[in-house]
Amino acid sequence: MGKLLHGFGLVANALVLILCLDEDQLHCNAKVDISSSCDLFQGTWVYDDSTYPLYDTSSCPFIESEFDCQKNGRPDNQYLKYRWQPDGCALPRFSGEDLLRRLKGKKLLFVGDSLSLNQWQSLTCMLHAAVPQNNYTITRKGGLSTFFMPDYDVSVLLSRNAFLVDLVRTEAGMVLRLDSITNGNDWKGYDMLIFNTWHWWLHKGSRQPWDYIESGGQILKDMDRLAAFKEGLTTWSKWVDSNVDANNTKVFFQVEKNGTIQIQLHAVDKRNL
Repeated sequence: MGKLLHGFGLVANALVLILCLDEDQLHCNAKVDISSSCDLFQGTWVYDDSTYPLYDTSSCPFIESEFDCQKNGRPDNQYLKYRWQPDGCALPRFSGEDLLRRLKGKKLLFVGDSLSLNQWQSLTCMLHAAVPQNNYTITRKGGLSTFFMPDYDVSVLLSRNAFLVDLVRTEAGMVLRLDSITNGNDWKGYDMLIFNTWHWWLHKGSRQPWDYIESGGQILKDMDRLAAFKEGLTTWSKWVDSNVDANNTKVFFQVEKNGTIQIQLHAVDKRNL
């Protein structure tokens, strides 16, 4: 869990940087030192007990029990006091108030598996910790969770969708449709979309949530999982290209690689799939 919380700090800073670039630089309060050659993913974890952790789980009134490591018996808390320091540039410290100001009137949607759930839970707690006196609402309907702060008119939502493409119930059983993405109808109209998908594609046996895969019009009992992932991600990237106006909506895709979280802005280039 600690790794996921740390990873979100990088996502939050990425959001701040993108918003900063969209604004008049004279009104950008974050101190950003980013060169065009800076690789945000090359760096080290730096211990920082002066400003971290960014929120106290015991003070986040809506945190789900599985995210409260201390309450669940973890005796140490040093893992919460590390921040990511890129080798070639300086990241601004995360400021919940600053992010809320930049997001005023906007809607963010996380779409994905438990990684997206972790990050949605972290961001909502971080924003609440920044302005604990402000009103908020949390609503959950089906697979959609909505955190809303009316004073800023900011909505941060989560749509649980482990594969991004459609998983449907049929008479034969659950079918993972690699070339279908009707769920995308629910992703329109947002200012930021933050996607992730990966590890559920590898699950087998009792942890596999589907009975069949539909690929190219054929119903298969199974297929090469990396090939299935590639086909599903191609369907997703085509949806982004066809349905998202990059002038109005920023799209992030997160990849978990060697235990770390990496973020891409805009759609995946299909030529590299």
